[in-house]
Amino acid sequence: MSASVQATPAETVVALLAREIDDGAVVATGVASPLAILAIAVARATHAPGLTYLACVGSLDPELPTLLPSSEDLGYLNGRTAEITIPDLFDHARRGRVDTVFFGAAEVDGRGRTNMTASGSLEQPRTKFPGVAGAATLRQWVRRPVLVVPRQSRRNLVPQVQVATTQDPRRTVRLISDLGVFELGVEGAWLKSLHPWTTVEQVSERTGFSFSVEEQLPITPLPDERTLAAIRAIDSHCLRDQLVGA
Repeated sequence: MSASVQATPAETVVALLAREIDDGAVVATGVASPLAILAIAVARATHAPGLTYLACVGSLDPELPTLLPSSEDLGYLNGRTAEITIPDLFDHARRGRVDTVFFGAAEVDGRGRTNMTASGSLEQPRTKFPGVAGAATLRQWVRRPVLVVPRQSRRNLVPQVQVATTQDPRRTVRLISDLGVFELGVEGAWLKSLHPWTTVEQVSERTGFSFSVEEQLPITPLPDERTLAAIRAIDSHCLRDQLVGA
């Protein structure tokens, strides 16, 4: 049995996120982004050694030898080549200098709108979510925004978000979950890739919006041996398995 066949769902999702980062790309993370940070570290260790990383703790290109429990851990200052501020990050993004950012959400609908604000309504919220933290504008400026839902269900992939925190009707957006890869936009949702441990029927059972399926739907490739080795070395405590469902 090859190493790739032994990859876990979490490792496959991390490898997918890492593939969204090109060599030479500028990548940024906000708060609560451990999977994104792991993907950046893996991309740097494998196919994208020339990436530039802007960390939310205010560091440029910190060392990433190991995944830390919090995205705001000051350990992500170690080895930095410079310090940056949050206004610096937004300025770079506004000028088109940030390529990839991974965005989470409490709710996502088939048009690609996300909700990180509240259930109910803005006027009478039933539950308050973590908040937008600047994602509403940042998503529209980044060249390649990617939505990440590590535990897909009908509670987070919904027919229509209760509050639209972010949206970008100009273009489609990729969503990577623990079951598959979607493209979402004003024309609707498409399932573009199916992870090898599930079926279209199971994806449908855990998706609240309707979606189309590619006629020749590809199966998501598992990570290669080099990528697996990087994931396991950087996240030696297997935090990834606590974050990804499937």
